[in-house]
Amino acid sequence: MKSFTAFVALALASVSFAAPSTRARRYPQKVAKRCTGTITSLSDVESAQKCDTVVIESFTIDAGETFTLKPADGATVTLNGDLTFGYKEWDGPLMIVEGNDITFDGGGHTLNGQGEQYWDGQGQNGGKTKPSPMLRINHDGGSFSDVEVLNSPARAVAIGGDGIVVSKITVDDSAGDASNDDSDGEAAGHNTDGFDISADSVTVENSVVKNQDDCLAINRGTNITFQNNKCSGGHGISIGSIGSDTEVSNVQITGNTVSDSQQCFRIKTKAAATGSKVSGVTYTDNTASGCERWGVLITQSYPASLGAAGTGVIISDVTFSGTNTVSVGDDADRVDVNCGSKSSCTGTWDFSGLTVTGGKKGSIKNATISGGSF
Repeated sequence: MKSFTAFVALALASVSFAAPSTRARRYPQKVAKRCTGTITSLSDVESAQKCDTVVIESFTIDAGETFTLKPADGATVTLNGDLTFGYKEWDGPLMIVEGNDITFDGGGHTLNGQGEQYWDGQGQNGGKTKPSPMLRINHDGGSFSDVEVLNSPARAVAIGGDGIVVSKITVDDSAGDASNDDSDGEAAGHNTDGFDISADSVTVENSVVKNQDDCLAINRGTNITFQNNKCSGGHGISIGSIGSDTEVSNVQITGNTVSDSQQCFRIKTKAAATGSKVSGVTYTDNTASGCERWGVLITQSYPASLGAAGTGVIISDVTFSGTNTVSVGDDADRVDVNCGSKSSCTGTWDFSGLTVTGGKKGSIKNATISGGSF
């Protein structure tokens, strides 16, 4: 008996067990069936999303309905045709994808929000009620790639899923640059943010945004990378706006091109915000041109650009490394930094990798910056 017991103990000792994932799951585990589920209408979703392979064919989503997809863990989703979202004034969103470790391949197909029917120059500030966001990516882990998001009624893509890579997305709201009968001579598109991020460990890469608002707006999160993207026509690449009790940290803005935008690189914190932090923001090897009002704007007075600055958000460790080249319009400020106090803009601010040309010199208030040519 002793020898048998010793044998069992030895056998168990030789077995290795895989360590459990350290990433907490927000969604209940859903085991996939080995099958292919095909979606040609919303009535197919419930059964199709139980399979490990989901194929979405071209169809039109009924007005006022959200296409909500909750695939099983580890599923692969392929978009096999264009999706069009019917027109209706309502809050939205138009599409949600959520779950764990989902691989979504758009195959270059289009999600058409028919924004031209909503646009009135007011965005979400009035006028028609516009569904927003058009697409919400909420799944934890995995990837979402190769989709054109066309004519979003308001915000285009909201990312709330941790540990995800988003790539090869084209947000094309360029038709909103023109005025229409409802926009009183102004651009019809408004509040058409490209990517809004409130998540951790997110990478957005190799994507294109043509819009009338922020190309990127990081509202919350840590370990965020925005790399090798192209932004035009909007408000540039932004951290914020940051409200109360929020943290953004370890952000890498790398290898992007920004053109013909109101400002090209911006950090904006709300003047009335408290209990928040923005830290470790690094810009590396970016190029910007046609910056209409600012090349770089860092302000603690949002919603005013250069108004009375608050001190309730601590901004620390902002770096321009490598080679960041920025050119601004004749009436633009090259760099403005508007901090409420020395204690609210702290740490190392090294702008050695920044060169800004054109326009006029801005002002640096309550921040100690080293290096740079601006």
